[in-house]
Amino acid sequence: MTAESVQEPRSAVQCTAAPSAVLDGPVSHAISRVSRLHRIAAGRVLRDLGLHPGQEFLMMHLWDNGAVRQSELIRAVGLDPSTVTKMLQRLEHSGHVRRRPDPADRRASLVEATDASHGLLVEVRRAWGELERQTLDGLDATERAELARLLGKVEATLCTEVARGGGECGTASKGPGGC
Repeated sequence: MTAESVQEPRSAVQCTAAPSAVLDGPVSHAISRVSRLHRIAAGRVLRDLGLHPGQEFLMMHLWDNGAVRQSELIRAVGLDPSTVTKMLQRLEHSGHVRRRPDPADRRASLVEATDASHGLLVEVRRAWGELERQTLDGLDATERAELARLLGKVEATLCTEVARGGGECGTASKGPGGC
């Protein structure tokens, strides 16, 4: 065996140098990369449940709040109305949600989780636990707590900026340290 034939093992993820356009924003670039990878990992753990990333946030809101107007759900998850409508169509088709006219205002629709979807709640919790394990596998307890604290501060700052621009922070993202 020659020196040329011995190769370093390739890692599963090849990290490349940051593009020059992000040199003034290395943390933002890192957050963007981590967010993309986290969404891919979420898609994998949710796939077995028949869910696409983002649909679980709709379900979480409905499980926690009961029947809500579709317009409230759109505000809560902070997504485009057409995206939420498509998600609801898929969830309705799979039997997880139902929509009905709001008795207080027939022009509005109420959305609610079906009784059948409550079994999915346990599975979504399990999937999010697995996603958490995968995401934080290389961190010890102190690092995990520090990461959660720092991300909470970043989220609060961004939430303030979004609100200042006339937008809303979605309630689906509220959690420890959330805005």
